[in-house]
Amino acid sequence: MIDELNTRQFRDIVWAHYQQKGRHDLPWRAHEVDGGFDAYKIMVSEVMLQQTQVARVIPKYYEFIKQFSDVSVLAMAMQGEVLKVWSGLGYNRRAKFLHLAAKEIVDHYGGTFPSTIKEQSSLPGIGINTAGAICVYAFNQPVVFIETNIRSVFIHHFFAGQANVTDQQILEMVQQTLDEKQPREWYWALMDYGSYLKQTVPNPNKQSRHYIKQSKFQGSRRQLRGQVLRLLSDHPYPKAVLQDAIDDERLPLVLSELLDENLIQRRGSQYCL
Repeated sequence: MIDELNTRQFRDIVWAHYQQKGRHDLPWRAHEVDGGFDAYKIMVSEVMLQQTQVARVIPKYYEFIKQFSDVSVLAMAMQGEVLKVWSGLGYNRRAKFLHLAAKEIVDHYGGTFPSTIKEQSSLPGIGINTAGAICVYAFNQPVVFIETNIRSVFIHHFFAGQANVTDQQILEMVQQTLDEKQPREWYWALMDYGSYLKQTVPNPNKQSRHYIKQSKFQGSRRQLRGQVLRLLSDHPYPKAVLQDAIDDERLPLVLSELLDENLIQRRGSQYCL
């Protein structure tokens, strides 16, 4: 439990950093002409930002929104088109789920973006925390959620020296310190402060019970999957050509995985998106 004084001091620190060094120019923080926020664009940004750095996301976000300007356009697109635009971000299943979520919003909600965590978290690839972020950033709802930057902030300030900190412990702190009058900006401030902490102090998330070190990308199967999808985004190829281009004994396993996940297709002797 945090007393009122500590809550106020904590908020002052976070708000001060946001005022001085906040990332006010991020494209998904820009409001629409009517002053509101587009839940579709927020969803795209939140899915893109999962396990991916902001600097890599920004150009892809612009490209994706230019190609798929709203949820209906995305829903009508072919999956291969979506994967082609997504190429380079990695974790390509995110693109598949984003595409499926758009279809569900059109098919089940008439193209109107659902505004509750329960509805959003039932969409493909949208978990509780992503749904919470969409509710906050798109609809300015004072809901509680957690992600890696938020986790860093609360561990650093309230769990110094402790190990095996649970997300439930952190969520209780998030609830107690939440600025319910301006939740959207408050979470932006938390995110920016958490990003700053990661650059200036030893990673607080290592104290979390839920911490999992991200595996190396270079030489990984993730990298191999990305190579296959990049090649197929240009042209269908038979297996022999793919094997010439990608000299890796894991290629048959990766092709099988991508087929099972419906990220690629096989038509005759050709593999394609």
